[in-house]
Amino acid sequence: VLEPWQREIVRIVRVVAQYFYPQRQTQVMNEGCATFVHYTLMNMLFDRGLISEGAMLEILRNHSNVIFQPGFDDPRFSGINPYALGLDMMQDIQRIATEPTAEDRDWFPDIAGNGNWRETLLDAWANHRDESFIRQYLSPALMRKWRFFILADAASEPHYEVASIHNERGYEKIRAGLAQSYDIGASRPDIQVVDVDLLGDRQLRLEHKVKNGIMLEEASRDATLRHIRTLWGYEVSLAAIDAQTGATLNERSTSQIGE
Repeated sequence: VLEPWQREIVRIVRVVAQYFYPQRQTQVMNEGCATFVHYTLMNMLFDRGLISEGAMLEILRNHSNVIFQPGFDDPRFSGINPYALGLDMMQDIQRIATEPTAEDRDWFPDIAGNGNWRETLLDAWANHRDESFIRQYLSPALMRKWRFFILADAASEPHYEVASIHNERGYEKIRAGLAQSYDIGASRPDIQVVDVDLLGDRQLRLEHKVKNGIMLEEASRDATLRHIRTLWGYEVSLAAIDAQTGATLNERSTSQIGE
């Protein structure tokens, strides 16, 4: 059983985690908005002669460093740079609102050529998170610029398959796939407390909803269970449940794990 000071530490960690959790849902929008606004304002000030060429060069150098996107085969690659994607999407919305192509008018009839990119962006910032923002506003032009495509990675197959490319059907799937990758509910393990036997052995029972057959990494799972047992003070079990069928895939208990 935890001492009062230990419980207070756990409470602080929980509160801090709850504060930061929603921010993971708006990385592209937050960083993209900051970069877009800064870049746009600095260029406006420069055009009006309020910033010197030397200062502007320094601004552009820092800006380029922030939005740098390494290629997938670059040792520095760690995923999509939210600053770069966010900036490109917001500049693309600005373009669609002011200088749309025929393709833009087909894909975005509500905003293409409306001439009011500021209101369009304000509406997007106010009403979307990363997942819905990408699902709503990622354009075919931007997918081509970023060279996005979808690789199918089936555990039962020995090779990857290029499943979606730059055509009408492919654009829809690429946009949906990228948006899904920013959905925390789909990318983070869903583990919940489902039962505790307070009148018996006080064992804490957890369930992991397994999606798309993706199981927890065993070493990390066992280490986490040991830590929860330390906090709880009694045995802890974790059942892996298929999210679609409800079938139990496996179950692991701290009684099966060594110290």
